Amino acid sequence: MLKKYFLTGLLIWVPIVITLWVLDLLVTTMDLSLTLVPDDYHPDRLLGVHIPGLGVLLTLVVVLVTGLLAANFIGRRVLTAWDSVLNRIPVVKTIYSSVKQVSDTLFSSSGNAFRKVLLVRYPHPQAWSLAFQTNVPGDVAPHLDGDYVAVFIPTTPSPVNGFYFYVRREDTIALDIRVDDALKYIVSMGVVGSHGRRVGKALPPSATRPL
Repeated sequence: MLKKYFLTGLLIWVPIVITLWVLDLLVTTMDLSLTLVPDDYHPDRLLGVHIPGLGVLLTLVVVLVTGLLAANFIGRRVLTAWDSVLNRIPVVKTIYSSVKQVSDTLFSSSGNAFRKVLLVRYPHPQAWSLAFQTNVPGDVAPHLDGDYVAVFIPTTPSPVNGFYFYVRREDTIALDIRVDDALKYIVSMGVVGSHGRRVGKALPPSATRPL
């Protein structure tokens, strides 16, 4: 009986503690932006007390102002020059260009990353796995026989790791669920998630091809 009560208590407190820990980490990290403020204008000195979270507001303002400046002609010229400088520095250019390509794909409104949730046959023809369609094969397409799509198959419970495959479009099933709902399934190992409506018809085993 005590074990039951203990497990019930864990189910209540573990999500709360982890949520508070993540929030504290984010706020503490964003509060580091206050180091950019001169000492004479530092909120702690002006107010006489430390207020957690002011760095979050400053970070949001800096990001917003940066976006506004980059949206005009002069801002784009400055951004282009900045990219050119970073892309000429050894080692830095490799890291910066790789991260920028990924961020441009993920956050750009015109990007195609993780815009569709699919079911694909993995790791064998009798199993289905959740996957995210990332893009079309592009330069790889001429070397593929048929209509293929590029998919990222995340691992559970850490979706930041996974596998990248080219799969025949006809061997996939498009799901009518949002990307964040699919991530809930993956992170929770299927325990948490919304009920999505499946779109399309599953292929018979004889029609599928192993990856």
